[in-house]
Amino acid sequence: MQDIEDIKQSYPLFQNEEYKDVLARKKGDYENGHPVDTVDDTFIWTTSVEYKELNFAREALTVNPAKACQPLGAVLCALGFEKTLPYVHGSQGCVAYFRTYFNRHFKEPIACVSDSMTEDAAVFGGQKNMIDGLENAKALYKPEMIAVSTTCMAEVIGDDLNAFIGNAKKAGAVAEEFPTPFAHTPSFVGSHVTGWDNMFEGIGRYFTLNYMEDKEVGSNGKINLVPGFETYLGNFRVIHRMMQEMGVDYSLLSDPTEVLDTPADGEYRMYSGGTTQDEMKDAPNAITTILLQPLHLVKTAKLLTNTWHHDVPKLDIPMGLELTDNFLMEVARLTGKEIPDSLAKERGRLVDMMTDSHTWLHGKKFALYGDPDFTLGLTKFLLELGAEPSHVLCQSGGKRWEKRMKKMLQESAPVNNQTQLFSRHDLWHFRSLMFTEKPDFMIGNSYGKFIQRDTLHKGKEFEVPLIRIGFPIFDRHHLHRSTTMGYEGAMTILTTLVNAVLERMDDDTRLMAQTDFNYDLVR
Repeated sequence: MQDIEDIKQSYPLFQNEEYKDVLARKKGDYENGHPVDTVDDTFIWTTSVEYKELNFAREALTVNPAKACQPLGAVLCALGFEKTLPYVHGSQGCVAYFRTYFNRHFKEPIACVSDSMTEDAAVFGGQKNMIDGLENAKALYKPEMIAVSTTCMAEVIGDDLNAFIGNAKKAGAVAEEFPTPFAHTPSFVGSHVTGWDNMFEGIGRYFTLNYMEDKEVGSNGKINLVPGFETYLGNFRVIHRMMQEMGVDYSLLSDPTEVLDTPADGEYRMYSGGTTQDEMKDAPNAITTILLQPLHLVKTAKLLTNTWHHDVPKLDIPMGLELTDNFLMEVARLTGKEIPDSLAKERGRLVDMMTDSHTWLHGKKFALYGDPDFTLGLTKFLLELGAEPSHVLCQSGGKRWEKRMKKMLQESAPVNNQTQLFSRHDLWHFRSLMFTEKPDFMIGNSYGKFIQRDTLHKGKEFEVPLIRIGFPIFDRHHLHRSTTMGYEGAMTILTTLVNAVLERMDDDTRLMAQTDFNYDLVR
């Protein structure tokens, strides 16, 4: 029984004797589980080299994928445009998943609607759902644009968004001129980064494909910046800051910063900030467009080169020292603007921090997983820090990612580089690697905590601590406001990494008169 004077949360509550008794009886009377020895033996077997070889031999099964589905990325892209309502043509359950996924990461309400396809729509098609859904969404939520994407159900039965949206407009659900860009985003191929790319290409095509007659590259004197699937809101802010300090005229195309980080001041904002429709219409007139995460912006790159006629710079994500240097120098070359002293000093501070921390990071082995551009940028920065990226897993990767990673590794660490790359592998593969080829730390999203728990269960000496950098971060607060890009982001990552190393050292040396030989105040 709970004591009103001492209300306990779930984990201490379940340590009470009455709960222990209930759980023990449930386990004994109803679960019909295997003997403890069998469970323990099976666990140990799954940590072995023999099991790893079987694990890596599987072909028709994915276990704990290090990715999400396409419409999730499409929703995030749409949220970056002014007064835009993401609309998913599919089942209600899918949209509930997208909204809760982002809600748990950003700790914000997420505006996104569905036309709630059910069994009849799966048989006869979802055109009626589209007509009713667009009409209701426009009337209820009063957006100035509705960006439509699809889920598995709509894709399996072959619903045609272009035809359905056109028929909905003919039926008067929304006005003919009302902006309704769309993207087909089947969940059973690609990933969340693919969906972001598809939706951005759809929005760009809607506003520019048939309106290029009066466009002239460079006529507005701006540069465009396309962020890609980005969930660190500090990255949008640091890009704004760097461009403003350089005095660059620019457009950040898709910026969800305000709508995903609204203040608690008594006013609810369903829509806040974001790229305007006028900015998208004017985007082809820019000097060029820089892709901040080019490895996953494949369709976007084709739109820029084939339709907007932009000569897209061949850059990587601006993470760490050299890749940020490359980005800023390219911006300076394109715009004729000087890199200001403020950014030069910021760079110098980063180099000073790298020097200060080199002793503790040199030779430390980090295994990491995440999205294509993120893993490339972080791997590059680890090498700059003198650390050793031992394993890099990217389930959303492919041949382009592998080729670019190998080239970067050869350029950055040409001698005796031992980094192993794993494309199209999942976190169950990653778990095997943590047992059989133990690094010092792993870096990734919140799902890695279960791998850390498993390694600890085998024994303290087998534990691989998780450093939470990536998406999603569900079990820590406010990290989504942090920064990973630019010199500022490199400082944040460096601080996170070196302090994780020092915390681990303290953890290993805190037993009094047993292990505390180096339990020092000076690090």
